Amino acid sequence: MDKISIEQMQELEEQYDSELQTRKLPRKLEQVCGVLLALFALYHFITAGFGLPADYWHMGIHLSGVLSMIFIYYAGFKCLERKNADQSSRVPLYDFVLAGLSVVASLYIGFTWMGLDLSFVGLVLDEQALRQGNPALLDIIFGSLLVFLVLEATRRTLGPVLPLIIILFACYALFGQYLPFDILRHPGVSWNQFINNIYFPAEGIFGITLWVVSTVVFHFVLFGVIAQRMGLGQFFIDIATIVAGRYSGGPAKVSVVSSAFFGTISGSAVANTVSTGSLTIPNMKKLGYPGHFAGGVEAASSAGGQITPPIMGAAAFIMAENLQMSYGSIVLAAMTPAIMHYIGVLTIVHFKAKKLGLKGCAKEDIPHLLAVLKDGWPTMLPLVVLIGVLFSGFTPYMAAFSGIAASLAVGVLNPRNRIGFGDIFDAFKIGAKYALAVGAACSAVGIVVGVITTTGVAFRLGFLVTSGAQDIGESLMAMTTWLPFELFSLDQATLFVSLVLIALSCILMGAGLPTAALYIMLSAVAQPALSNLGVPALAAHLFVLYYGVLSEITPPVCTSAYAAAGIANANPFRTGISAFQLGNAKIMMPFVFVYSPAMLIVLEDYFTWSEYLLTTFSCMAGIFVFGIAITGYALRNLPLLPRLLTFAAAIALITPGLQSDLYGLALLLPVLAQQLLARRQDETLAPAARCANS
Repeated sequence: MDKISIEQMQELEEQYDSELQTRKLPRKLEQVCGVLLALFALYHFITAGFGLPADYWHMGIHLSGVLSMIFIYYAGFKCLERKNADQSSRVPLYDFVLAGLSVVASLYIGFTWMGLDLSFVGLVLDEQALRQGNPALLDIIFGSLLVFLVLEATRRTLGPVLPLIIILFACYALFGQYLPFDILRHPGVSWNQFINNIYFPAEGIFGITLWVVSTVVFHFVLFGVIAQRMGLGQFFIDIATIVAGRYSGGPAKVSVVSSAFFGTISGSAVANTVSTGSLTIPNMKKLGYPGHFAGGVEAASSAGGQITPPIMGAAAFIMAENLQMSYGSIVLAAMTPAIMHYIGVLTIVHFKAKKLGLKGCAKEDIPHLLAVLKDGWPTMLPLVVLIGVLFSGFTPYMAAFSGIAASLAVGVLNPRNRIGFGDIFDAFKIGAKYALAVGAACSAVGIVVGVITTTGVAFRLGFLVTSGAQDIGESLMAMTTWLPFELFSLDQATLFVSLVLIALSCILMGAGLPTAALYIMLSAVAQPALSNLGVPALAAHLFVLYYGVLSEITPPVCTSAYAAAGIANANPFRTGISAFQLGNAKIMMPFVFVYSPAMLIVLEDYFTWSEYLLTTFSCMAGIFVFGIAITGYALRNLPLLPRLLTFAAAIALITPGLQSDLYGLALLLPVLAQQLLARRQDETLAPAARCANS
């Protein structure tokens, strides 16, 4: 297999991930910023292991580093930057000013926490607890400044959509008393009170979102970069090739398996795509897969990393905080649905290979297991250490510290793939740089959380969703009154329509956002609506996470698919369509665990082994059958009517409940009979054809 360097993979990632499209700085400024980023990462590494400062100091230091580096690295107006990518861009003076103001506004809370006595210039501030609810003029000035800086940093890194959404929420908080709709109207808050709620710790910008990002998300992004540098990603690919490479459509199955492995350490679907796709996509095309399908396989597989424990794009840690559940419970709950996603992709890959008559990898392209283990087993140690510490009851940041420390030790001591000081410096620098966009986004989303806490708008929106879904449900029931039996109840129709509406909203709002920021915003808005319908909180949070990250493979905004299309030299939109088809299990799983929460294992009120096994195995069978329906091939090509029956059978099997499973099996019987008959006819005709040719 042709391998590409880490630098080439980094270039590919920067090309297709908008969060990494920074301007090229002059050499000396780049060196200075590189040192600052590495020191920023080193600060997080040391404090994770040896103790965090007070939360207002820690979050202030994190936010000051994130915002200041964004204003240096990301242009305010990209259209004004030099067109030649090889030339460095001069950083305007106003960006240095904004970077400086970011540091001051972020650290102001820490410096004034215990009060400030500058009576010689007529400035005296009480300690922060006494100013809570009655902010001083200086608080309002720096708070207003930080709100602007956070929104501008988010616009530069992620584009205008998220800042506009946040501005709408802010306007709702400030002018809610003027709304014509009673359900949404509220007394409104003054600007001073708005800044008090958004700027002071406990909620808003300095709330739980920034706390989790600065203590967990940053560290796991750094761990993923260092682990990749020391060769863990390549070890995953080699093991996946050994496991799946020899079978039909081998390179595509290698893509699925290696992406599943890589997803355990990667917080970015695009990073996953370019890391594994740079090897697997060319091999898939060489084997005979169309370029758009090869890219779709990699994009769908890589996007699964956002829902694959233990990291899950860092959303698992925020979910544990929000739900006050142990991290281990979140991981256990997410395990079965994640496996279902990969089963769905593997099924389509397998039957597509059978349909095209594709074989496995050449024998010489499959590495030897003993050689891979001998060379690569040390690279697994950091992941083992991280997971072991995590499940031993320690904090997530202590687990990240242990994993990073183990990575550095292995990297320095491993004679087969030793990394030097330069590699460590680059890993710290790149890890910090990767965390800039998600840091800004999560800080900005804190404004949304603050508005929701202040106004209670989440419950108001939840009521709107459920009442609208109930109206639609009543209309659907009216359309089925001619039937001699009741097809569904009003409660069932209301829940289903609500899930569809929320799913569509999550896909639309999730376009182009980092997983952690996306989850924070969607769960705060959508979860109350699902709770009103009796959906368990954990199922509701996982539902919005699944449909939020589905935007990675949903046209027209599907960044993972675009990255894969760039590697495959394929049409981006067709690649996105293929990725969407391949990710069918990811689309259906949230509905399954909402209707049958037993799949999530950890919900004691819903879990029984019989319910779990019935739901899981029937769902697995349904996903398998759905793959047959999508490819139009089982033992032989499927004619139109059997293919439609297969679609119906798949939906029935995936739907939780024994009765629907029996319906699904009944629908499959004529399809199975047709396929067996078609194969027997082919086997009968084959000898006759050979005799005629001879």
